[in-house]
Amino acid sequence: MTLVEGLRVRLAEDLALGEAVAGEAGAVVGFLSLGAGIEGTVERVDELPESHEVREYLRLKALFEDYGHTMPAASRERLEAGIAVLEPQWAAHRERGKQVTVRVRLDNGLVLDGAHQDVLTPL
Repeated sequence: MTLVEGLRVRLAEDLALGEAVAGEAGAVVGFLSLGAGIEGTVERVDELPESHEVREYLRLKALFEDYGHTMPAASRERLEAGIAVLEPQWAAHRERGKQVTVRVRLDNGLVLDGAHQDVLTPL
């Protein structure tokens, strides 16, 4: 699902946001939650950047593919070892797909910021 600014969305599941505190002693008296079905409008869509490890894997892989055949054997082996170390992070990144968070202004006036796109459904 692709969310864009201005799209009307509905909260797909209940969200527990935090504890409600009362008095100077800071006693917890409950928690704040948003119920599934609340509607709102997407104000901003943010793509989370790739991790350092993923960027490094892509850099090393490109280096290997472009120049690996011209490298001395020892250098090529070190490069292959570096790629192998970063392979699990790359696989996890591919499996997760693009990470997107959104800022949604809910109809009740609350703003939900940094919400993962999977908790919202388009109307």
